[in-house]
This record gives sequence, structure tokens and C-alpha cells, in this order.
Amino acid sequence: MRDEKGKVLAQFLTQDWLSALTEAVNAHDGFKNAIAEIDLTLQFEVTDAPEASETRYYVAISDGSAEAGAGDAEDPDASITNDYETATAISKGDLNTQMAFMTGKLKVTGNMAKLMMNQAVLTQFAEAASSIDVEY
Repeated sequence: MRDEKGKVLAQFLTQDWLSALTEAVNAHDGFKNAIAEIDLTLQFEVTDAPEASETRYYVAISDGSAEAGAGDAEDPDASITNDYETATAISKGDLNTQMAFMTGKLKVTGNMAKLMMNQAVLTQFAEAASSIDVEY
């Protein structure tokens, strides 16, 4: 579903949102340029999410495209865990991931070096995701 401005409408942390996220990032020129030579898989876990939400999802980037899917990635480079309040604030743009990490609201395990080397990808990802009109 789309709003009056053409933005995709999706309920946060649902299959519709994951599909909209995949579509949005793959249509964003800045993100596509940033991932041209990148192979990166991120696993996300959102604790205390509302019922019917996807509490575990992943974003897999390879061969110049990305896919967001429900459940667990086969071999993620890094795993990111935060509560629903933090995930919502990050999604809305009210909190950046670096501040969430530094204040302990977001926990990361796995290959931190690879994650840090791909900050441009994460920045473009957030910009691309902002094209989705998310309902919380």
C-alpha cells in the first residue's frame, strides 16, 4: 500500500515492512553504489516487540543487491540486538545507531571490524529505508 506521496506504507517489523525495505534499498542509487563490491550479512533481534512482529530478521547484501528477510541468516557477519523502543527511535531517525551503541541501547556481536569498514553502506541503508512510510 502507498500513501498520497507515493511512499510505501508498512507496519514496522512485519513481513510487509521487510518486503518494502528490500524494495526501497534496491531502488536507492546511493545504497546500490555503496554495496557494489560488498558482501555483508547482518542479523537483527528486537526484544519486547509487539505481538505479530518479526523479532528476528536479517539483511543480506551480496552481488550488488540486498534482501531483508524474517528469521535467522545462515552465517551473519554481525548480530545487532536492541529493544523495541530503540529500534523504533532508530527507524524514525530520532536516534542514530552510533549513539545507541555508545549508550548501551544497541548491542553488537560478531565481526566489528567489517561492520566499521562498511559505515558508508549503513548510512546509505538508513537513507534508503527512510523512503518507507512506517506505521508503529
